[in-house]
Formats: sequence, structure tokens, C-alpha cells
Amino acid sequence: MAPLSRQRNQAYFMNGLGHGQDQDERIEQQVRADRLHQLFRQSFAAIFGSYLAAAMLCWLCWDRLDQPIMLFWLAALGVSSLLRILMFMEWFRCPNSERLPARWERRYWITLVLSAGIWGGGAFALIPTDDRLSQVLVMLFTVGMSVAAVSCYSAYRYMTVVSISLVLMPCTVWLLLQPSSMQVGVAIAVLVFSTFVFSATRKLSDALEKAFRLTRQMERAHSISTRAAQTDELTGLMNRRAFFERAQALYAQCRHHQQPLCALMLDMDHFKQINDTYGHQAGDQVLRQIGAVISTSFRQADVYGRLGGEEFAVLLPNTSLETARAIAEQLIASIAGMAAEPVKGLSASLGVASTHPGQQDLHGLMNTADKALYRAKALGRNQVAVAE
Repeated sequence: MAPLSRQRNQAYFMNGLGHGQDQDERIEQQVRADRLHQLFRQSFAAIFGSYLAAAMLCWLCWDRLDQPIMLFWLAALGVSSLLRILMFMEWFRCPNSERLPARWERRYWITLVLSAGIWGGGAFALIPTDDRLSQVLVMLFTVGMSVAAVSCYSAYRYMTVVSISLVLMPCTVWLLLQPSSMQVGVAIAVLVFSTFVFSATRKLSDALEKAFRLTRQMERAHSISTRAAQTDELTGLMNRRAFFERAQALYAQCRHHQQPLCALMLDMDHFKQINDTYGHQAGDQVLRQIGAVISTSFRQADVYGRLGGEEFAVLLPNTSLETARAIAEQLIASIAGMAAEPVKGLSASLGVASTHPGQQDLHGLMNTADKALYRAKALGRNQVAVAE
């Protein structure tokens, strides 16, 4: 039998998923992954929108701007857009386990900077020196691209800021250096607009991050409360309700696949005498140790829990009756070898039963194992009895 870690079970019981500091780090990693997923989901359309905006600007100003530059700009944007499409295709094809921020954030940054740099550089190369209408159209489209960046990259504040700066600043700085007061005024208006956009970007990204973190914290709290409701506080094993929920599912699974299923019912011998002689604290310590022995003696596929008092149950899927009896004998020997000062001479009785064709439900199997348990006690305790 592959043992389960007792320390892991206790950690899960104490705080639901592990130590608090580790969980804070895990939540931070999950929030980072959530931001990355949001980025890929909401920015795919930006690839086509960016190219469409450039094509529309060229179409509107085809007779006003340098046509070779426009064609070169569109070709360069086409290459950068293709690179981004290939990256998105790879992202959507890969499994969730490989969508890690450490792997994808840098690649996204590279394609974003390349695309935004080409867009802003092309707009700067196209802007005419003596055609005010064309200048206004170019600035209008660059401002529109900036607004689109807020919605596309809102999960990453600095991506938004960098993309806006690369698209908007070349033409804006050029306008600031022009002699016309109207050109300078347009540039100042764009800069004022940019400050508001940067502020909104910070607030939006902070709000998204808080929402992601709150969602993960709520999931963690729900997991902790669910596990607490399913865990026996004293032993760290499943409680009665959780055991029978899992056991019912396991029984149905074994019945569907026509696999044998064995049930073990364990009861401590003379446990009332232990409580009366040494006190309930000593009795609780014995139960804790029994829980530790059980949790380290069975496979992950097995289902085991404390049904109440000093009674425990185990279900062994795809296990023959002979193997289940051998396992039960080992469990009895492990309990007999326990050291639980000041209690001496610990022992337990155990009943074993297996499913058979005429059995219709889980409770029939458990009742058969329970009858075998009582027969083990009647035969003198500290032994295993197999259901007839």
C-alpha cells in the first residue's frame, strides 16, 4: 500500500490547504495567472482592430500621404500581427497547466511592444508637415488606438501605459515642436487626455486585481469550510457524513466496472475502560494515533474515516477478500504496537466483508462487515473476522 502523508492530512485540516504564508503566495500566483488569462481573452480582437484602423487611415488619406510609406507601414503591421496571431494560436492550443505567467508574459510584452512601436512609428512617418486636416486625422486615429488599449490591456497597467506611449507620443511630441499654436494646442490636449487615461488605467487594473484576489480568497475560504465540514476534528480523517458520501460514489463506481470492493470495520477494544482509567484526554490521544495509523496505511484510492466514538471504517476498491484480510491483519498488528503512554496493551477488533452478486447497496456491505466485527469481539477481540 502506498502510504498517505500524515503531515499533509494534518496541514489540510488545520488551514484547509496548507500553511497561511504558503497560501498567500499561492493566491498571488493564481491572481497573476488570472490576469494573464484575462489579457489573452480580451486582447485577441485588438490584433485585427489595430490593422483595420491603420488600413482605414491609409484609405482616408490615400491621396494626401506618402503612398510607399503607407504600403510599407501596412506590410510591417501585417508581419507583427501575424506574429501575434501565431502566439495566440499557440496559447489557445496549449493546456491550462502550461499557461504560466513566467512563460507567456515576456512573449506577450515582446509582440505588444513590436506592434505598438510599428503603429506609432508609422503614424509619425506618415504625418504631413503642411496638411492640417491629415494631421488631425492621424492624431484622431492614434487617440482611438490609445482608448482601445485601455480596454484590451486593462489587466496589466504597464502594458497599457507602454502601448499608449508608443502609439501616441511620437506624433504628439512632433506637434509640440511645431510653430503653430493650433498644433501645440492639439498636442497639449492629447497630453491632458493621456494623463486622465493613465489614471483610469491604474484604477481599472487595481480593481481587476482586487477582484481576482477576492475571488481566489473566497474560493480558499469555501474550500477550508468544506473540508472542515467533512473532517473529523480529533483524528483528521473523514467524518461519518463525508465517509458515506465518498463511499457511496466508490460503491457505484466499483459496481459499474464490476470490480470487487471490500469493507473493513474497526473498533477499539475496551475503549471505555481506557477513558475511565486514564481519562478522556488519554482516550483522545489514542484515537489521534489510530487516525495516524489509518491515514498512513492505505492508498489514495481507498476511502476511510471515523464513524463515531472508537469506530472506524475503510473501503478498499478492486481488492480481493484475501488481500483485504491480510491488510486487516497488518492494521491490527500496527495498533497493537502503538505506544500511547500511559495506556498499555492497546488492541482492536476488525471485521472484513466483500461485495457479492446479490448485494444491492452500500449499507448491505457495511452491515455485513459490522457483523463480522462483532464476531471478532465475541471470539476474544484483538483479531480479524471475515464475513461468512
